[in-house]
Amino acid sequence: MTLDVARIRKDFPILDRRVRGGRPLIYLDSANTSQKPRQVIDAISGFYERHNANIHRATHELSEEATAAYEGARIKVAGFVGARDESEIIFTKNISEAINLVAYSMSNASAGAPAPDRFRLGPGDEIVVTEMEHHSDLVPWQLLCQRTGATLRWFSVTPEGRLDLSGLDGLINERTKLVALVHQSNVLGTVNPVRLIADRAHAVGALVLADAAQSVPHMPVDVQDLGADFVGFTGHKMCGPTGIGVLWARRELLDEMPPFLGGGEMIETVWMDHSTFAPPPHKFEAGTMPIAEAAGLAAAIDYLNETGRESIHAHEQALLGDALTQLTGIDGLRILGPTEPEDRGTAISFEVDGVHPHDVSQVLDELGIAVRAGHHCAWPLHRALGVQASTRASFYLYNTHEEVAALIDGIRQAQKFFGVN
Repeated sequence: MTLDVARIRKDFPILDRRVRGGRPLIYLDSANTSQKPRQVIDAISGFYERHNANIHRATHELSEEATAAYEGARIKVAGFVGARDESEIIFTKNISEAINLVAYSMSNASAGAPAPDRFRLGPGDEIVVTEMEHHSDLVPWQLLCQRTGATLRWFSVTPEGRLDLSGLDGLINERTKLVALVHQSNVLGTVNPVRLIADRAHAVGALVLADAAQSVPHMPVDVQDLGADFVGFTGHKMCGPTGIGVLWARRELLDEMPPFLGGGEMIETVWMDHSTFAPPPHKFEAGTMPIAEAAGLAAAIDYLNETGRESIHAHEQALLGDALTQLTGIDGLRILGPTEPEDRGTAISFEVDGVHPHDVSQVLDELGIAVRAGHHCAWPLHRALGVQASTRASFYLYNTHEEVAALIDGIRQAQKFFGVN
């Protein structure tokens, strides 16, 4: 089904904004954060206006309604990503916290908390990541290795922006305890073969975590098919609110993992000298959780499902093909990563000869075009590709081919302004 983009755009109030002296907003920064449809905004304000109360801790009607909204959101998330049941869904404040949850749980196990050996690390053990990772899926593992004495190893990236899998069997070996990798790169758009890597990791007894922050909003993702043991993503990149993220994990792993944070709600019983913990998912949700945000995330899932995830993906791939074709036609512009749309998402990072990425971004901003410039929280990847920074345009369901054309024209204006065309 072809998307009715004109209708979709009416659902996003911010797209009617005028910026920089009255120019229409062209928002090409959805890999950073997506815009929110009215349905999500209304769900959040409606929760605060009609149902605001804390969850699980009272028997009055408002608390029952708030609990139903929060736990109902968990059920919707489970269905959205193909979880076996909602107890495999942990709510966090973002994907960074979701990844840190796993890292600190393994750290607690390594420090002596009751847990099976597969969660314990020490000298001689290894964690494998990639040069393609967002800092959120790199720094937690660096810190875990520092705390435990484990060694961090990584897949390199080819000049074409793909993972170099030539040494797969040597890199993932009997010393590997965990492999963490991005499903879709926030810089290159590259979609990585998670299943292939996960099968190798499982063959040597290692766990696998997939960062799906950039894939879940843009394509149907089934966690069973993906093959990882842990999958994280975040609400604000999928038309939902900030302040809520998701960790999916296999239930048998959640049963065995020690908790990350202590506090209210995550306990079963408490004495002065020790405590026992609630079963998953509540064992990993200490304190008051993002309740209104969960209601907003549920509305975002409804919106994406009703719009049609396959149709969204097809529309974005058409925009991607158009943008790649036109960008490769600009002299002096280099795309970082794959230049063909196969196994690629809609985040396109590029550099323009003779113009700093921030200057490109500033010229585009003056034209009303919002993009991002910098290292995009992926400093090692930029170093591996031999660049300090890049400009990134990213597309979503509400973008149009006319906006692609405006981007191309804006880049040419930047070249002209700096005298490099």
